[in-house]
Amino acid sequence: MIFRIYKHDKNTLNFSWSKNKSWILECCSESRRIPEPLMGWVSAKDTNGQICITFDSKEEAIAFANRNRLDFTLQDSRERRLNPKSYAHNFAFNRRSQWTH
Repeated sequence: MIFRIYKHDKNTLNFSWSKNKSWILECCSESRRIPEPLMGWVSAKDTNGQICITFDSKEEAIAFANRNRLDFTLQDSRERRLNPKSYAHNFAFNRRSQWTH
């Protein structure tokens, strides 16, 4: 089994960053996910895809995987870039484009 260690990206529909603080150790499913014919829910033949452990830091997740002799891949999170703007920027004289309303 191969495990994956990663950090949640921010959901675009949500304003909170609460899920971004924890690192996740998740099992990569080896079988295909198939929609169930009756209800349409997605199912798999193995239950290893349900294994999901959260940690406070990346080092804790790596130490846990090494202590239990788990094969894992590490996905570093992308840094968040801020582009600060103010409301007054909408009415500036040196705007690059015309304001059309």
